[in-house]
Amino acid sequence: MEYTLPASFLFLLPFFLLILKQFIPKSRNLPPGPRPWPAIGNILQIGKKPHISMAEFAKIHGPLISVRLGTQLVIVASSPDSATEILKTQDRLLAARSVPKAAPYEPSNIDQHSIIWSSDLTNHWKFLRAFCRTHLFSPKAIESQAAMREKKMSKMIEFLRSRKGKTVKISEILFGTVLNTLRNLFFSSDLCDLDYEGNTSGIKHVIRKYVELGAMPNISDFYPVFDALDMQGLRKQAKIYQDQLINIWSDFVKEKRQAINRENQDFLDVMIDGGFSDLKINMLLIELIAAGSDTTTSTIEWAMAELLRNKDAMHKLRAELRSKIGGKDIITESNISELPYLAACVKETLRIHPATPFLIPRRAPETCKIMNYTIPKNSRLFVNGWAIGHDPKTWEDPLSFRPERFLDSNVDFRGQHFEFIPFGAGRRICPGLPFARQQVHLILASLIHYFEWSLPNGEDPMQLDMEEKFGVTLQKEKPLLVVPI
Repeated sequence: MEYTLPASFLFLLPFFLLILKQFIPKSRNLPPGPRPWPAIGNILQIGKKPHISMAEFAKIHGPLISVRLGTQLVIVASSPDSATEILKTQDRLLAARSVPKAAPYEPSNIDQHSIIWSSDLTNHWKFLRAFCRTHLFSPKAIESQAAMREKKMSKMIEFLRSRKGKTVKISEILFGTVLNTLRNLFFSSDLCDLDYEGNTSGIKHVIRKYVELGAMPNISDFYPVFDALDMQGLRKQAKIYQDQLINIWSDFVKEKRQAINRENQDFLDVMIDGGFSDLKINMLLIELIAAGSDTTTSTIEWAMAELLRNKDAMHKLRAELRSKIGGKDIITESNISELPYLAACVKETLRIHPATPFLIPRRAPETCKIMNYTIPKNSRLFVNGWAIGHDPKTWEDPLSFRPERFLDSNVDFRGQHFEFIPFGAGRRICPGLPFARQQVHLILASLIHYFEWSLPNGEDPMQLDMEEKFGVTLQKEKPLLVVPI
């Protein structure tokens, strides 16, 4: 994702320069950073992979830096200490959000109905978090969902067995499995076939495009004075994809509302019984499905790629699975706690390839101090989880895939160890962490235990392209094509 300006913007520069000064904070004690260009700031210096360029800036200027994207001041934390300041020390103040201008919601709807983008920790946000935790992500809820996840995983294994010896795009099959799991959790029904040549790709396209638009470099974010113009049409496009997603389940919502007896309650039933309006249902489902499907898919795909390239790690994981699982017809979630090397492989994958390279940005609702620097009011704050996971001061040989580093370590991703925060930390930590953990471990263990894997045409796994594609989720630039044997 490259930060570029449309040609039409150049015609507005003379007008923009006349009002530039009013947007520039007067503080003289900002965190250091690269020198910004007039009017455009550091936009052209960031390139296609901002997580990497920001990490390079941090090597020069320090763990807390400031950059300017147009008139917007952005503060970036790239070390465990600077992340701790934002996510723990000043978590209460800095838990506010800066909503992307491309979001197709009215401001009042964001604060009343969004669990991700609520601009502050409102009472309604606290209610939504508690509601989802109780009905979706509590230990009791996670345990009650186990049979359903195992059923969808078994269906995936059965499908892959029908494709033995054939090349498959694993991300599409993973996405279909995760999406059907979420769909059954919410609506008690599947959404798509696993065949990636079928309708899964269309649904995946809608979800991914919707997510991408929210993170796409936007003139309206860089220069709020032009917000009403929607110069790149991002808000309009996001509305189109949002409506397509809502249309997928709108009939289910109507049927549920009209049903007299609803015996087997799913999450939609719980929301309806809780008095949720259609708007609140739609916004919550969009956020949960968009956040849960792409991140889980990309994490498992990266893990598969790393294990294919690291035969020793693959051998150790297979040996652990043979020892603990043996010839069982199905791996159950009760087996997961018996597989420490599997857990280490997942952690190492999330360290090298965090599902979200930047944690969802926060906002400073008032001027404050971080690491003795002044952070002006309304600055946006990014935590570069990718940079933290690749920091050689914290991780020995950080570019190497070495699951063993987690075997004799208590470092975990639950938000207490700031050198490893793929799910965030503090009040805004990912609420779906317990669900994601179960899903990722169960699917990865099944893929490795029940199949041997090779690359098409006998390609050497060491030559596998591991380039990253930046976005809200960190995806492989070239999707992983594999052959189940």
